[in-house]
Amino acid sequence: MLKRKLLTACLVFAILISAVAGSLLADLGIPPEDTGFLPSSLIAAIEGRKLPVYCVDTQKKQLSISFDAAWGNEHTKPILDILDEYKVKTTFFLVDFWAEKFPEDVKEIHARGHELGNHSSTHPNMTELSSEQIKKELNTAGSRIEKLTGTAPTLFRPPFGAYDNHVIEACRDSGYQVIQWSVDSLDWKDLSTEEIVQRVTSKAEPGSIILFHNNAERVEEYLPVILKELQAQEYEIVPIGQLIYKDNYEIDNTGKQISNH
Repeated sequence: MLKRKLLTACLVFAILISAVAGSLLADLGIPPEDTGFLPSSLIAAIEGRKLPVYCVDTQKKQLSISFDAAWGNEHTKPILDILDEYKVKTTFFLVDFWAEKFPEDVKEIHARGHELGNHSSTHPNMTELSSEQIKKELNTAGSRIEKLTGTAPTLFRPPFGAYDNHVIEACRDSGYQVIQWSVDSLDWKDLSTEEIVQRVTSKAEPGSIILFHNNAERVEEYLPVILKELQAQEYEIVPIGQLIYKDNYEIDNTGKQISNH
């Protein structure tokens, strides 16, 4: 409790002297989902901060699962086979060097009806790049995906989940909507299949965006169990592009996208 009070006091002081209050929490590395302890007046003071989409406010029992592809491809075809078995379409975020190395996988993912998103060209921390460098990262990866599939990506997931106002503005200027996640499977960690299944199924709710990796060690074990459980709970699993709002929306301080209709 003392730590939180001290952090709150420090943030209040920093906001008073900061010329760029909108990016303060991002600069301090505090994600929006961890700001619940802050008073509403403090949240209001930093409302200039731009956020990506973490999840969606929806009355439909829909959610999305996504795969980041940056390393290896040995699990990619088994993932596609499992998704076909459960009649599920998802979103794959591809890094350019992965797409360059595995072009047939890119074509196969697209051919099986999955959505392809941009995950940068070289997997850098985008917050350390200039606007020109960010746009180059986006254009290089986006051009390759479009060349291989005939469809240009419109969604971008920043590597490491790292973003700030500058990154989001550069992405929007390039025609991309920035997408994070609300449920992290942590499948890149040394967790058991049971732990991953429990994490995902206990946190999933309408509008969730779930993060997986295409080369996670246990993906062929946990994925069918999770899909079966989510479908048993009557969730419809759709690509992120079908879940999110394209216009007439706002994003609250937790990263939840809310329709203005």
